[in-house]
Amino acid sequence: MDPIIILGILLALLFNFANGLNDAANSIATIIATKALSPLQAVLLAGVFNLLGPLLFTTAIAATIGRGLVDPAFLTPPMILMAMVGAVLWVLATSYLGIPVSSSHALIGGLLGAGIAAAGMGVVFWPSLTAIGQVLFYGAVGAVLGAIGTSAYTLRKGEFAPWHLFLGGLIGVTLLIPSAIVLGFLKINGILAILIFIVISPTLGLISAFAFGILVARAFCDYPPRRLNSLFRNLQIFSGSLQAVGHGGNDAQNAMGIITAMLLAGGLISEFAVPLWVILVSSLAISIGTLLGGWRVIDKMANRITRIRPYQGFAASTAAGGVLSLMNVFGVPVSTTHAITGAIMGVGATRGYSAVKWGVVREILIAWVLTIPAAAIVAGICFLVARGLLGGIF
Repeated sequence: MDPIIILGILLALLFNFANGLNDAANSIATIIATKALSPLQAVLLAGVFNLLGPLLFTTAIAATIGRGLVDPAFLTPPMILMAMVGAVLWVLATSYLGIPVSSSHALIGGLLGAGIAAAGMGVVFWPSLTAIGQVLFYGAVGAVLGAIGTSAYTLRKGEFAPWHLFLGGLIGVTLLIPSAIVLGFLKINGILAILIFIVISPTLGLISAFAFGILVARAFCDYPPRRLNSLFRNLQIFSGSLQAVGHGGNDAQNAMGIITAMLLAGGLISEFAVPLWVILVSSLAISIGTLLGGWRVIDKMANRITRIRPYQGFAASTAAGGVLSLMNVFGVPVSTTHAITGAIMGVGATRGYSAVKWGVVREILIAWVLTIPAAAIVAGICFLVARGLLGGIF
């Protein structure tokens, strides 16, 4: 086997390890915040269910990563290697700084940056004008319906404010576009789907967790606080497991897609089909990263966004796990970080606007926006430097 391919496989596994290191907070932040489990018990739980996730879902996300962003004809082992370098450097840097970013988006940025540096803008599968038009149409319909519905509800209660129009429009877009995709009316993939879900996944997590949190609070409003906390600390073990399965099923496929693309580019396999050993080692790498844990990131997610009670932790984990599982089924590589952060904000908002520390949220949002372009720039520079130093290999 070509040494570059071996190095690429090892780097892909390092990426999944870094993913688990940063994204450990996704699966266990709410469990630690409510003291449902000790930190050690929580990371063990997340590690086990992260390992099971990729075995329970299809490998559609791996296919999106490996052949849905950059033309496979231009994928070479050296180019994929530099894409991984850019992604790993960004994830490790943000993990060190304690900033929860999307490892999936870092990898996507790395592939785009290295691909453009290697073969120009034409190497990327840019979305068609027809697909963009369809998204705009469904987005506009959702915004109008959401704004009308929210305005009617708040006017009826005598609480209408102009900003409710924006809020209702955002809710409408967030609900209609995924619904259209699930029902088959809207068919999008590749970079367009990824960019859309940068906005939709945290908002969907926020809305679903907010609604679920309200329902749980009303259903158990007569329970004594001590009994309520005990009940939902136990239920959080289930919801945290669901969330870890969704996280593993989504993010472990990053390395699976890269390794399979590397094997295909090197002529070691004849078609893009993820081998079983690739699924197993990718899952193991992300689980080991989760077990070691990125404790700075965990602290920010668990303690600095909002104060989480056990029933809210259950609502946040269940909502985020449901969103991730749904996206796994349809092969959309969403950010698990975005989904759970949105869910934590959603359950916090059930206690009012001031219950969420929006300054911390703003810092996280900036990192989200920067991740794809930053990883792309780093990967592109790495590719050009490697080509200048090693010449013919690249």
